[in-house]
Amino acid sequence: MAIATPGAAPADAPAALSAPVRGRLVGISRRAGRGRRGGTAGGGIMKHLTPWLFLAAAVGLLLLFTYWPAANLFYYSVTDWDGIDQTKNLVGLDNYVQVFTDPRIFPVFFVSLYYFVASFFQIAIALYFATILSFSTRFSGFFRGVLFFPYLINGVAVGFVFLYLFQPGGTLDTVLSWFGVTDPPQWLGDPDIVNWSLAGTSVWRYTGMGFVLFLGAIQSIPHELYEAAEIDGANRWAQFWAIIFPGIRRVVGLTVILAISGSLSVFEVPFIMTGGANGSNTFVINTLQTAFSYRQVGLASAMAVVLLFIVLIVTWIQRKVFPDEKVDLT
Repeated sequence: MAIATPGAAPADAPAALSAPVRGRLVGISRRAGRGRRGGTAGGGIMKHLTPWLFLAAAVGLLLLFTYWPAANLFYYSVTDWDGIDQTKNLVGLDNYVQVFTDPRIFPVFFVSLYYFVASFFQIAIALYFATILSFSTRFSGFFRGVLFFPYLINGVAVGFVFLYLFQPGGTLDTVLSWFGVTDPPQWLGDPDIVNWSLAGTSVWRYTGMGFVLFLGAIQSIPHELYEAAEIDGANRWAQFWAIIFPGIRRVVGLTVILAISGSLSVFEVPFIMTGGANGSNTFVINTLQTAFSYRQVGLASAMAVVLLFIVLIVTWIQRKVFPDEKVDLT
């Protein structure tokens, strides 16, 4: 067996590489290094672009289906377009002047006051049941489902159900006859009662949405606060005003905004149940009839713009009167 001398290569070691081979290996390693550096740079660019690509898709859909139709709405509102002709003649602010001066258009807006008043009853009912069912209550899950179920029903179905409820000799009149009411009013035929009947139907349908919002907000309040209040001797009423209501103030403000905007733009219930007859014609129903029945798309667009600005103004006033203050219960 051969003994390797110090500094000598092992017997099975490869021979020394020639200069051309070493040059080729150096070139390959340099190109590989440049490839790795290029891949890292490309990956960094994609890493920064990925959030913007996702954002671009959402913003593109928002512009296409929201802001572009809104821009067209403003354009149509200053024309006399009938929805069919290719030509659109500019008329300036004539449509807006007609909205506020025509007795058949703007006074209809005051029908929304019935729904506006009913919306506060809706908020009060939702807040009451949300407060009760947020504590330990027997069959609380069942009652939560009962309260939220009407909101899941389609608006057309709700309209037909209450149409049979309010019709002469219907369910409501039958129940009232059990208590001795022999001459009930025309719930949908009397102009003095029809709007209250329709507003009550809206309250029944939309109370569930406010109930869920209030219930989620109340359950997010730490239970330690209730325990401390009970130790101090506070009853449920005192806990509501000292803990619950301040803790859900923002949700209450949001619900008020939704209720007001919904009452100003109510459409489904009166359109299905009465079609706007007997003094139940709302501003939105009148707008649709102006556009599609009377072929005055320009005037209808001006009515829609007026409704939009009224909702924005009412929301702004509500935010000023009840500012969104941060509440810290701890």
